[in-house]
Amino acid sequence: MESAAILAVDDEIGILKLLEITLRKENFMNIDTESSGKGALQRIREKSYDMILLDIMLPDLSGFELCMEIRKHTNAPIIFISARSTDFDKLTGLGIGADDYITKPFNPMEVVARIKAILRRQRLMENTYQLNTANTAYDYGYFSFHPESATLTVKHQPVDCTAKELELLHFFCKHPNHIFTTAQLYELVWGNDAFGEEKTVTIHIAKLRKKLGDDTRKPKIIVNLRGIGYKFIPPNEALLCE
Repeated sequence: MESAAILAVDDEIGILKLLEITLRKENFMNIDTESSGKGALQRIREKSYDMILLDIMLPDLSGFELCMEIRKHTNAPIIFISARSTDFDKLTGLGIGADDYITKPFNPMEVVARIKAILRRQRLMENTYQLNTANTAYDYGYFSFHPESATLTVKHQPVDCTAKELELLHFFCKHPNHIFTTAQLYELVWGNDAFGEEKTVTIHIAKLRKKLGDDTRKPKIIVNLRGIGYKFIPPNEALLCE
């Protein structure tokens, strides 16, 4: 993880210093910091990052706007770190492409734990793809998913997804007809059970349903069993078209 390139964006210099010092103590040495949205975008155009830490209240454009612009250039994981703690803010952040959301004031080691968990899961997934590229295609007729090339097609049309959405879909495809609680999904897919935000799971499932063309009111692919959890049911095109 020491080689992971991290970009931290916040208008408070003290926050940036705190994050940089904490990350360096944890052997993350490739760290860049920016205090403006435009500066962050310029960095992203010039360099590839493995992780982006993003505040919402920036001097030139909001973190939400910045997140949407970042997603045009990279699928690198994004963690919002913000004093805005309402459910609306969290849902908005996760809905536009962030992988996680931490509220201020925060424990710096919580940030480190979430970064390590996301990077660990990503690298594990990449290693799995490399070892099993011949056996990881999922073709259900209605949609097909190829983890090794990170491609999803629905009704033979390519669909863009974030890395975390694809990771969640891959997990479901590997465990069809199994029921998982939101807490279990957060632990198994996000790799962290100590600081989990279960809304993160809910939002990513909603986004995934939409991209799969699954009816959000009466889903047939990713089914919500009220009070129990979620279950992935491999789709049958004939049933979906009823």
